[in-house]
Amino acid sequence: MRIALTLFLLLSPAVALAHPGHLHGGGFASGFSHPLLGLDHVVAMVAVGLWAASLGGAAAPILLLAFPLAMMAGGLLGAADVPLPAVEAGIAASSIVIGVAVMLALRPPLWAAGLVVAAFAVFHGHAHGTEMPAAGNLAPYAAGFVLATLLLHLAGLGIGRVGRLHPGPMLSRGLGAVIALVGSFALGGLAG
Repeated sequence: MRIALTLFLLLSPAVALAHPGHLHGGGFASGFSHPLLGLDHVVAMVAVGLWAASLGGAAAPILLLAFPLAMMAGGLLGAADVPLPAVEAGIAASSIVIGVAVMLALRPPLWAAGLVVAAFAVFHGHAHGTEMPAAGNLAPYAAGFVLATLLLHLAGLGIGRVGRLHPGPMLSRGLGAVIALVGSFALGGLAG
């Protein structure tokens, strides 16, 4: 828990920089970097993998496909300038909700977990789509943010699976708590 708290304190200032000026050009590299440059995106996407690991069974393919597919739909909406209310709040809430689910080892039916993940993914995708540089090309940009997202999901899945072996489920649950705290900090920053 001390390690988790230390990581939270070290990384939490980056939440305020969740969506800095990303790489210019709007191609693959810009899309790939976008999810990696916002701590709010990183922790939510890692949380999806952690939750999939804690659910076990068929959860990994369901959650790790539901998120990117729904995220692409949200990205298309954002790129088309279709408004979506409370995008940043939705992104922060994704970290809180999924982080708490990991922390409490919640085990809803897979369809419900997939629906939760997909609903939040629309917010993440919308942010990616609206923040694509004006001169950008949507296809390589989207390929970049989808690949980065999948890698973050796989990192969470790997951490969760290793955590089940050693030191046990407390690693994932502790990380879930940290993720929920980061999301709470991001949400609080929106109000300020």
